[in-house]
Amino acid sequence: MEVEKYFGSRFKFDNNRVKVSRAITEYLQNFIENDSYSVLDIGCGYGDFINLIKAKSKFAIDLNPSSIDFIDVDKISFYAQSVLEEFEVENNSMDIIFASNLFEHFDDIQLNILIKNVKQKLKKGGKLILIQPNIRYAYKEYWDDYTHKKAFSDVSLADFLESEGFKIVEVQKKFIPFSLKSRLPKSYFLTKCYLFSPFKPFAKQMLVVAEIK
Repeated sequence: MEVEKYFGSRFKFDNNRVKVSRAITEYLQNFIENDSYSVLDIGCGYGDFINLIKAKSKFAIDLNPSSIDFIDVDKISFYAQSVLEEFEVENNSMDIIFASNLFEHFDDIQLNILIKNVKQKLKKGGKLILIQPNIRYAYKEYWDDYTHKKAFSDVSLADFLESEGFKIVEVQKKFIPFSLKSRLPKSYFLTKCYLFSPFKPFAKQMLVVAEIK
């Protein structure tokens, strides 16, 4: 499968990611107010977010069936499917839908399908949490990923979500570095400090949190 080739080349597993992911997930936990929430991770990859986030019910979707090997299946319901198909969870059942580095892989027609699926599954007042490359800062590296189809900035992504009936809760135009493929140490402590620092060198990915009206 093409997706397995992608995982094997551009998106290889790195065990040290967990240290960084734990710090990022703890930061995002602030948007998940209590443990009674239902959380869905779309395009979950290696489960960096969904394995670590605290919630009552946890669900994950990825086109790559091998993702299940990295998911804590005792606590998470995993579905091997495309996010362009209707998600295999109940309508209006999710408090939180999360996606990291996902929306840029789709063209405009596909994005319309994806956002329709998201809105169908979110409860009223539910939140969509997105981490995305920000073309404003990542313009040199953005198209190095051969699967990228759409370029978003912090402004265009917020505008897109508002046009689809979301209210923007928070935008951090510089949130984390573009990629974990670097010689920088992958440290939980350093990542925690970085996330709360007003000065973020190398930050080229954004964080956008939006609430469905």
